[in-house]
Amino acid sequence: MSGPVDLAFDPWDPAFVADPYPAYAELRARGRVVRYEPTDQWLVPHHADVSALLRDRRLGRTYQHRFSHEEFGKSAPPAAHEPFRTLNDHGMLDLEPPDHTRIRRLVSKAFTPRTVERLKPYVRGLADELVAGLVRDGGGDLLTDVAEPLPVAVIAEMLGIPEADRGQLRPWSAAICGMYELNPAEDTAARAVRASVEFSEYLRELIAERRRRPGDDLISGLIAAHDEDDRLTEQEMISTAVLLLNAGHEATVNATVNGWWALFRNPAQLAALRADHSLIPTAIEELMRYDTPLQLFERWVLDDIEIDGTVIPRGAEIALLFGSANHDPAVFPDPTRLDLARADNPHISFSAGIHYCIGAPLARLELTASMTALLSQAPTLTLAKDPARKPNFVIRGLEGLSVEVR
Repeated sequence: MSGPVDLAFDPWDPAFVADPYPAYAELRARGRVVRYEPTDQWLVPHHADVSALLRDRRLGRTYQHRFSHEEFGKSAPPAAHEPFRTLNDHGMLDLEPPDHTRIRRLVSKAFTPRTVERLKPYVRGLADELVAGLVRDGGGDLLTDVAEPLPVAVIAEMLGIPEADRGQLRPWSAAICGMYELNPAEDTAARAVRASVEFSEYLRELIAERRRRPGDDLISGLIAAHDEDDRLTEQEMISTAVLLLNAGHEATVNATVNGWWALFRNPAQLAALRADHSLIPTAIEELMRYDTPLQLFERWVLDDIEIDGTVIPRGAEIALLFGSANHDPAVFPDPTRLDLARADNPHISFSAGIHYCIGAPLARLELTASMTALLSQAPTLTLAKDPARKPNFVIRGLEGLSVEVR
């Protein structure tokens, strides 16, 4: 069905961005798929459909493994965007098999349960140290003091990024991630292109250094892969490193501040969590469901599909609404209520299918470590002032989160 002019879904409306969940309820009531003209997409709001389509091989993150732009009915991206496109299109998130399979098989060796287990002391120690600093200062910005530096340091450590260079990572990442919003403006594209060039040049030099002096890090491991089936080109190495650095902290940062903002707005649930730290595992899953860091995931239709009697043709784009799926009452009873003890919680914040988040175990470790440290060291943590929400819709986060420790 087509989206009417009075559709409440409006990714550029600050009121919608502040709280998209009522609009999602309206979308789900409209049907299983809704045509949205402003972005030329089909919106899919129900959990069952989103979950199934994430696994459907008739959809793809790219179409270029099967079709040219012309064959698919699309125009080639603007030439000025080429540095961003080259960087983005060689990362496994935007590839399909067999290239996706080859790169993911190699990278997954760095994210085994054993590897994540080995990282626990480092992650916990860093979280404790960051929270201790926040407590010493009597508070601060939870975003810049804890939420950002923890995952940035962890993924940079895994990749072997020298500590002195890590301050550049977050600005580069923010500029590049601006292109994942719907219909990004030309100035957004220009910032992403500039960041893509600088980030790629930096990593090219780092890869050359690791070739000369290998270390015990993931970049050295990618270089050392001798299996012809797994070997990466230099561009694939650069794109993979950027993807891991961006994805390795973006969702964790936003999950942390979105989660604590939700806790401050639900004082009874926060009190229950402070009284019983054994709730932390289910609390983390519930907070990721309740205010989802990645609200939308796009897929191209590679072969015609039918959803509830509507045929969506090859060449169309589908927008899978993670935030809506995570609030679907067919799966989550009373979905607008924050319930930190919610046991049955099949949220899809980490996606599903072949593009399931490879770093999900690491993200859970980081979220657990920071929450444990904050509950233990700052039991009187309070909100200093209401935060401003970032204007972005797809990647959902806050500009900051001012807190006090009394």
